[in-house]
Amino acid sequence: MKKIIFYEDRNFQGRFHECDNDSSDLHTYFSRCNSIRVEGGFWVTYERPNCMGYQYVLSPGEYPDYQRWLCINDTIRSCRIIRNLGNSWRLKVWEKPNFEGQTTELADNMPVFHEHWHSRDVHCCKVFEGAWIFYEHPNYRGRQYLLERGEYRRYSEWGGLAAHCGIHPSG
Repeated sequence: MKKIIFYEDRNFQGRFHECDNDSSDLHTYFSRCNSIRVEGGFWVTYERPNCMGYQYVLSPGEYPDYQRWLCINDTIRSCRIIRNLGNSWRLKVWEKPNFEGQTTELADNMPVFHEHWHSRDVHCCKVFEGAWIFYEHPNYRGRQYLLERGEYRRYSEWGGLAAHCGIHPSG
């Protein structure tokens, strides 16, 4: 069963809303979100309606305050379930936009990606299997970007503001 519960107050207190499917606008259910309980599935929450703005990828578990899921404030306005997890992960990255330049293929975590890649930058990628999380900074820090199966010709297509990242398969 896939379910996420949003609470207005820390430590699972106050008004709450249970969600078992994608929701493009959560504002009518709660005004702020200070804790979350994920009872099933992997979810991505967003600070703005219609799955826009900062992304936060959550696995099953308890998050008693918004800093536990690396959020910068108590604003969550939309969410969706991650559907393409799979049991294997494979992705290919390129150093330049439009699948040009040097490339490498990945099938595992890369907490400090630039130690294994000739550059800090990833300008585009293709996700062949699984769902991946790109991070703004090494060691899984900073903004998160969920990439599911498909092609991303430039980092702006996954919402990235810069081309450097840490990489982690989701699930």
